[in-house]
Amino acid sequence: QVQLVESGGGLVQAGASLRLSCEASGRTDSAIVMGWFRQPPGKEREIVAALMWNGQDTWYTDSVKGRFTISKNNARNTLYLQMNTLNPEDTAVYYCAAATTTPRNVRFSDNYDYWGQGTHVTVSS
Repeated sequence: QVQLVESGGGLVQAGASLRLSCEASGRTDSAIVMGWFRQPPGKEREIVAALMWNGQDTWYTDSVKGRFTISKNNARNTLYLQMNTLNPEDTAVYYCAAATTTPRNVRFSDNYDYWGQGTHVTVSS
């Protein structure tokens, strides 16, 4: 099993930056893809970004390209999401997720096996 714990959320004004962290523990060697999802108030969960845990490939949803950066520190078993130029539409609960089999499509939450508890990000206008 893989345990995931997110941190770094908060309340910021539009235009500000935040960095989310996700500390992984347990069978981290089983992770193939790690991703960040978010669930805005009253909406469904959606993919934000993903990366190959033991590779270099990254993937972003269109709305965050150029503003968000996903990265990792394998030695620390930690996944990051640097979020710049935040806007109110980025308000959501952000979740870290791990897939232990190669997903057919990193966008779909069904392809991920383990989830963190989420961290709240609120962006005021």
